[in-house]
Amino acid sequence: MSEQPSRYTRSFSGMIGALIVTVLFVLAFVLWRGLFRGDADDTPVAVDWQASVALADEADLRVVHPRELPAGWTATSVDLRAGDEPRWGLGVLTEDGDFVGIRQEDASIGDLVEQYVDEEAEAGDDASIPSAVTDTWQTFSDSGGDHGYATEIGDESVLVYGSAPVADLETYLGLLTR
Repeated sequence: MSEQPSRYTRSFSGMIGALIVTVLFVLAFVLWRGLFRGDADDTPVAVDWQASVALADEADLRVVHPRELPAGWTATSVDLRAGDEPRWGLGVLTEDGDFVGIRQEDASIGDLVEQYVDEEAEAGDDASIPSAVTDTWQTFSDSGGDHGYATEIGDESVLVYGSAPVADLETYLGLLTR
C-alpha cells in the first residue's frame, strides 16, 4: 500500500491558531450566556406539612408538631416514615431565614443531638418552657451557634434544633402539640 500525502499541510502554527480560535469561541459563549442569564430564584419552596401530620395520624403515629407556624415562617422539608423504625422531621425557615428543625425518633437523645446539632455539642441547664408536650427541656449548644432542646416521650426522643436565635426556638417549643 502506498502512502499518499495529506490534502493539507499540518503545522505547529496551524494547531496553535486552531487552539486560539477554540478558546475565543468558548469565552464568547460564556460571556453571551452571562448576559442573558437571569438571577436565580432562591425563594424557599413551601411544603404542606399539615398533610404529613394528618397522614401520620391516619397511621396511628402521634407526632410532635407545631399547632401553626409563626407569621413569615416557611416549612421547607418533611420527613415521615412509618413501619418498624418510625420517624418524623420538619424543617422550617424563620422570617429571617434561620433554620428550625424538629426530629422525633426511637433513638437516644444523645444520638439525635450528635446527628443534628453537633458531635461536640455541650449539654446545658434544663429549660422550663411550657408546651403541650412537656414543660422541661434538656438544652444543648455547639461552638457554631446551633442550639437544641430535647425531651423523651414514651420510647421516642424529640429534638428541636437549629441555627435560629434561642428566642425563636423557644417560641417554636411553645407551639408544639401532639
